[in-house]
Amino acid sequence: VASGGGVAVPSPAAMEAAELQVGFVGAGRMAGGLARGLLRAGKVPAGSILASAPSDKNLDAWRESGCRTTHCNLEVLQESTLVFLATKPHVLPGVLQEIRPAVGPHHIIVSLVAGVTLQTLQRVLPAGTKVLRLMPNLPCVVQAGAMVFARGSGVGDNEATLLKSLLSSCGLCEEIPESYINIHTGLSGSGVAYVYLFAEALAEGAVKMGMPGSLASRIAAQTLLGAAKMMLETGEHPAKLRGDVCTPGGTTIHALHQLEKGALRATVMSAVEAATNRARDMAED
Repeated sequence: VASGGGVAVPSPAAMEAAELQVGFVGAGRMAGGLARGLLRAGKVPAGSILASAPSDKNLDAWRESGCRTTHCNLEVLQESTLVFLATKPHVLPGVLQEIRPAVGPHHIIVSLVAGVTLQTLQRVLPAGTKVLRLMPNLPCVVQAGAMVFARGSGVGDNEATLLKSLLSSCGLCEEIPESYINIHTGLSGSGVAYVYLFAEALAEGAVKMGMPGSLASRIAAQTLLGAAKMMLETGEHPAKLRGDVCTPGGTTIHALHQLEKGALRATVMSAVEAATNRARDMAED
């Protein structure tokens, strides 16, 4: 796709072919996870990624992956077209003021910062800046993340398609209204921890019955992976899939009765609600 006058955004495929320059302002765990996902999938070469952080503490791992690093946030803006803001929430206002003079119409700015709205980002950055909000989760590190993003008013379909195309290498990536972002945090961002807790309990149940712990953990993990894959690939409601496992008078229905007595469903629903409400409270602080 030819672009006239250097203003039009080329197609995602063209931008990837032209070795898109990707920057990260902030180099913590989530930024590193996204970068590793892009690298593992071969979407962006390591030499096209530049990350900044105040100290070398987090940057060493980036350098080991072949990425370029700097202590200067402005350098990231000068060298990159697609820029991920991945700072701590309390640091972001200062960073936005610092980078503001360097943000131009060619930039696509993607904020990973929890609790900072598109409205706030658009107010601080130059008028018309292409800004998106992205909420990833930790399994992006192994290309099995669940990510959602919302676009600001200056963002067109080309930029949204480019982001989705790149991040699909890191897992499921869906565009949503911004109002769903806090719910996603409660469901998936924090939800990964609920699943680990459940996996631990599954494995410990098997250990109690006499299976070695390392074997029980591997089988628990594969059980979760297989169940999740069936949900995604069949598109069936989980209640239908659960019913398919239950035979009259069999082992599964006896086990499910115990889970219902322990109010598993109500407890998990309350957990999602608590995390969502906390995300909303943090956004208002």
